[in-house]
Amino acid sequence: MVINSTKVKTEALLLFCRDLITSYKSNDDIFLVNDDVKSFINARVEQLLKAINISTQPIDYYIRNSKVSRISMILKTYTFINKNISKQFENGERFNPSMLCFALLSTWFAELDLTKDDKEFIYFCLYPYSEVYDKLLLDIQSDEYKQLNISMLNIAESSMFNLYKYKFK
Repeated sequence: MVINSTKVKTEALLLFCRDLITSYKSNDDIFLVNDDVKSFINARVEQLLKAINISTQPIDYYIRNSKVSRISMILKTYTFINKNISKQFENGERFNPSMLCFALLSTWFAELDLTKDDKEFIYFCLYPYSEVYDKLLLDIQSDEYKQLNISMLNIAESSMFNLYKYKFK
């Protein structure tokens, strides 16, 4: 059986993003951000979560089928993504999960352009990431918050380049 490594990596990334969104969904912002930006980002995160849930299976599916080679590869790739991103944060360092999630997806789908021919990922390839970037980088008054968002971009880019180079063992 031939397994498309790009699809495996993409599914693992979507699972990671889904977990990131659901883990930090009700987390209060540590920065003062106006209500317009908050509601815009929250709406986009909800849309993204809905699309991810359509593109992936429920978590129990992956756990139940962890011995299937394709699922095993997805879970190992998920672990790789998680470790790669986690090691880029110092203990207790602040981060913006929304910006990190959008930056991961935009780097993988828009910048690397790896899944442009996969119909199941078209939503993520065509997503207007620039709108989110504008809100989180240009429409923010706090320089500290902008710097945090820029660091999320840098972490996402290096993580996605590492994922691109990742070889299955």
